[in-house]
Amino acid sequence: MMASRRLFLGSAGIGLAWLHAFPALSRGFKTIPQKPSARVIVDNDFAGDPDGLVALAHQLLSPKTVVPLITSSALNPKFIEAHLKGNSAVKGQDIARELVRRLALNTKIAVEAGSETLTLEPTAAARAIVTEAMRDDPVPLFVTCGGPLTNVAAARMLEPAIAGRFTLIWIGGGAYPAGGWEYNLATDTEAARVVIEASAVPMWQIPQPAYRQLQYSVAEMTADMRSISPFSRWLYDRFTAPPDFVELGGTWPMGDSPMVLLTALTAESSHYSDRPARRINPDGSYGAEIPDRTVRVFDQIDTRLVMGDFLAQLRLHARK
Repeated sequence: MMASRRLFLGSAGIGLAWLHAFPALSRGFKTIPQKPSARVIVDNDFAGDPDGLVALAHQLLSPKTVVPLITSSALNPKFIEAHLKGNSAVKGQDIARELVRRLALNTKIAVEAGSETLTLEPTAAARAIVTEAMRDDPVPLFVTCGGPLTNVAAARMLEPAIAGRFTLIWIGGGAYPAGGWEYNLATDTEAARVVIEASAVPMWQIPQPAYRQLQYSVAEMTADMRSISPFSRWLYDRFTAPPDFVELGGTWPMGDSPMVLLTALTAESSHYSDRPARRINPDGSYGAEIPDRTVRVFDQIDTRLVMGDFLAQLRLHARK
């Protein structure tokens, strides 16, 4: 017993002496300084595929962006589950509010719902987008949209002057140059025409072949994401009851996360080209070029960076 006690005291003394010699270790460590370089309005159909919730959580946890507003859009009526018909935008609003509450970030963020019928009416979401876009702020504004462009188009119809006051990043549309059917575009093709064909909003587009690159294996989600914290377990649970018509393989696509990559991390490790914007045909294919209108189209996404950063942000948040 005495030998064990002397060993413990000796070890403790060495440990205390080591901390005394390196006092910074006992107080924590210096971190690389970061401050927000962008404001981001996050718009998505949060009652649908939960990859939008992963992107929202990642955006909120990033120290490089400030999120003043979250807006919720409705789901495609052709694919909606019965219990969400007529209230998917409000349900998405509720889910987004719960996510914000569970993150406990000590900041107030407005969460507004858009049209339940995918019409370009002046909804609370549209009005809130206009208010933030028209607010003078030296920090540049992005609107990231992971669903249909309904809320953005409604805001532009409400106040055309917002067109030059933000950059839109949209997950949607088919591959260039042909195009074709794609869920976000097909959900509200008219809204896409308003934004792309009839406005001058600067736009970055991540079409279907690019956003499908971001695949996250089910095993990684279970082993890496779920175990980090109570919040990550709640987030993981949003993926455990997919609709009956969804046949999962070994991955779950995180197709909305490129929006966080481009606003909170970097676009330098992805590949894009500035292309002439094109009109949108009824079947989702691209038509004639629009004079004097360009769109920045991403065709390669740095998937490692965005998912690695997401897991790291979850771990850092858990430590707080």
